[in-house]
Amino acid sequence: MSMLPAGKVLAFAAQGERRCLGVRRAGRWIVCPYGAVLDGAGAKDQCARCARLDRSRSVAADTMADDPRPYGVYLAYFGPGLLKVGITAVERGPARLVEQGAVAYAWLGRGPLMAARRAEALLGSALAVPDRFAKAAKRAARGALPPVADRFAELAQLHGAAQELPGWPETLQPVEFAGADHTELFGLDRIPGEVAELGGMTSGAEIVGEVLTGVGSDVYLRLAGGGGDGGGEAVAVMDARLLSGWVLGAAVGPMTTVPVRGVVSGAGERKGEGRGVGEGAGEQEGLF
Repeated sequence: MSMLPAGKVLAFAAQGERRCLGVRRAGRWIVCPYGAVLDGAGAKDQCARCARLDRSRSVAADTMADDPRPYGVYLAYFGPGLLKVGITAVERGPARLVEQGAVAYAWLGRGPLMAARRAEALLGSALAVPDRFAKAAKRAARGALPPVADRFAELAQLHGAAQELPGWPETLQPVEFAGADHTELFGLDRIPGEVAELGGMTSGAEIVGEVLTGVGSDVYLRLAGGGGDGGGEAVAVMDARLLSGWVLGAAVGPMTTVPVRGVVSGAGERKGEGRGVGEGAGEQEGLF
C-alpha cells in the first residue's frame, strides 16, 4: 500500500523471461536452483518444485502442526454474502486480512493452532462458511458495497451463530464481537462501479497509468490514453502478483499494451469483451 500511493504514475515494461522467485526461508527469498521460467498469466511466483518445498513446512498445507504460536480465527467480509473463515498467527495481527483484501472483519477466537483449525473446519461443516473466495467475486463486490453498519451486522450475525455451535474447541478462547473496516485503508471510495481487468504480462508488454488505490494484491489504475476505443478514461485493476518474477524496465510507449478484459459491473456482470489499451494489444485472454 505505502509503495503505491494514490496519484503515483506507473510506466514500466516487462523484460526477458518471468523467473521463479525460489523459496522463502527465514524471512528472505532463496534463488530457485532450477532457473524455472513461469507463465506470465499466472498469479503463482514459484515453480512446482519450489512450491512443494515451501509447502513441506507450511501452516496452510497442515505440515506445521507443531507450531507453538497462538493463532486467531477470523471472519472476513468481502461483500454481501461473501463471508469466509480463516486463521492467522496472533503476532501478525490483521496483516493477513489486509493481504486478502478483506473489506471488513472480526476476530472469532484465539488459541493453539490445531484448535483454530478445528474451529475453521467446524464453521465449514456446520454453517457452510467457506475458507476462500475467487478473486473475481471479491472484485465484483467492491463496486457495490453496502454501508459499514450493514457489513458489521452481517459479520455479527455469523459471529454469534459460530460461537453457539456445539463442538467448539475447549482450548480456543472466544473473542467478543468487534467489527473492523478497511474502507479508509484501501480507499474503497476511489473504486468506480465498473472496472476493467488487466491480463498477464508478456515480454515487452507495458503498463502506463495512475494509481487510484490498492486492495490486497489488486492495484487500481487510471490507464493512460483511455479505453480500447481511444475515448474516455479507462480504470483497470491489476493483480500485482502477476509482476513477480519479471525484470521491470521503463516503458517506451505512452499507453498500456497488456490485454484488457471486459468491464465488470458492481453486480459482477461482465459487460462486453475488452480489448487492449493502445497499440500492440492482441486477443482477449483470461486473467488466470
